[in-house]
Amino acid sequence: MPKLRYLDLRRKAIETCLKMNAEGINQGTSGNVSVRTDEGFLITASGIAYDKMKPEHIVEMDLDGGYRGNYLPSTEWRMHMDIYRQRQDAGAVVHTHSIYATALACLRIDIPAFHYMIGVGGGTSIRCSGYAEFGTQELSDTMLKALDGRTACLLANHGQIAFGPSLDKALWLAGEVETIAHQYWAALQVGQPVLLNDKQMTTVLARFKTYGKQPGELGGGDAHAVFAPVRRDVPAKRKSKGT
Repeated sequence: MPKLRYLDLRRKAIETCLKMNAEGINQGTSGNVSVRTDEGFLITASGIAYDKMKPEHIVEMDLDGGYRGNYLPSTEWRMHMDIYRQRQDAGAVVHTHSIYATALACLRIDIPAFHYMIGVGGGTSIRCSGYAEFGTQELSDTMLKALDGRTACLLANHGQIAFGPSLDKALWLAGEVETIAHQYWAALQVGQPVLLNDKQMTTVLARFKTYGKQPGELGGGDAHAVFAPVRRDVPAKRKSKGT
């Protein structure tokens, strides 16, 4: 048997699948996970239970729809491939059938700016795509429209999909989308939530550019950027004396 390439990434993909189910944002063998490689991407095999998954069940694919190995990729490989082809900022993709995101997707409604955390998806809403059957190019096409300017969307009568620069970030975003969907659903049980306006969301989105950053990553050019407090345990740099 030939030596598996990208063994560490394969193991990380399996770990992500197990976390996805453990966190309650997916169940059974539904959903799928992928991660970009130098030649294409790795994606979970079709129909393999995550707790039984081994590195050989993570299928290597290229960006022209070809695969290597003895296992077929997830039936949703087209969505993953098209995200990698269209979005250079995508390093990993997580697709789940989380309960509340899926419920809203079945209603075919966008999640509006009822809470500033909508900004984690890159825009002023989390859009719901049009409907198309799973595993089809039509589904991938309508997904890409919903992802325009976004990093996550709902899939009509299906679930949700999210991507990020890494598997950890993509999984985190999928979890945030589910939380937002749950909160929106809960708010709707009482009435119509008060929405943030475009001006408020513009500044929110500017702040999200530095959200979650650490020292050395924060920028200082944007008036709405998140700024760090002054660090007290490092001596201040002395100003050099002029000649």
